[in-house]
Amino acid sequence: MKYLKRLLLIIFIVYLLPTFASAGWWAIQDRPGRWSEARWSSAGILPEAGASDEAAIYVFSATTGGLKGAVSSHAWIVTKEKGADSYTRYDKVGWGSPIRRNHRPADAYWYSNMPQVVKAVTGVEAELLIPKVEGAIAAYPYAEPGGYKIFPGPNSNTFVAFVLRSVPELAAVLPPHAVGRDYLPDGDFVHLDADWRDVHLTLGGLLGLSAGARSGFELHFLGLVAGLDIANPGIKVPALGRIGL
Repeated sequence: MKYLKRLLLIIFIVYLLPTFASAGWWAIQDRPGRWSEARWSSAGILPEAGASDEAAIYVFSATTGGLKGAVSSHAWIVTKEKGADSYTRYDKVGWGSPIRRNHRPADAYWYSNMPQVVKAVTGVEAELLIPKVEGAIAAYPYAEPGGYKIFPGPNSNTFVAFVLRSVPELAAVLPPHAVGRDYLPDGDFVHLDADWRDVHLTLGGLLGLSAGARSGFELHFLGLVAGLDIANPGIKVPALGRIGL
């Protein structure tokens, strides 16, 4: 019983306390009441696609809307072929048909929330990786209508995390508040990235861990992530995100 109490105290301090703090802060903010009132236009982060001939890949994340915005974000992928004069954006959403393509501007606000660039790859490296990214998108196993579950997954973050694990050369990990990113397809318990630099274990996206050069060390509890970032020194705080040291 003593050890159980200690475990519950640790869970409360590490996972629930930051979540309650984030929810309290979220509650006092001025937010759009409905999706139709939210801003979905370009945030002006990306340059005009035609301004450079270089290929590019971007991974974006933005706080989502409604009550879930207090603890979670939404991620998407953007690509631009060499010489192209437009970007291509890929999202997985909870309504309609498969993976959405260009349903919003590439760097648009999400429910009025400013997106952040999680990863940017340009030039020759992006040119070589775009076919791999597109192959991973085509191989995503939950791309059909109905292939979405807000919690614990598969959701929008499950989709992007699948692509990042499939193309480890991108060297990217979604933020700790990307709930659903740790859900492994087909009920898998363990996944070892192709380059052997990260390993992921999970019980249906509810309990698990990730460890390696990209992930650092993470412990997952009900979709919330706590851990240490080694590649870019910092701590990963549930609901709040990464805090750099």
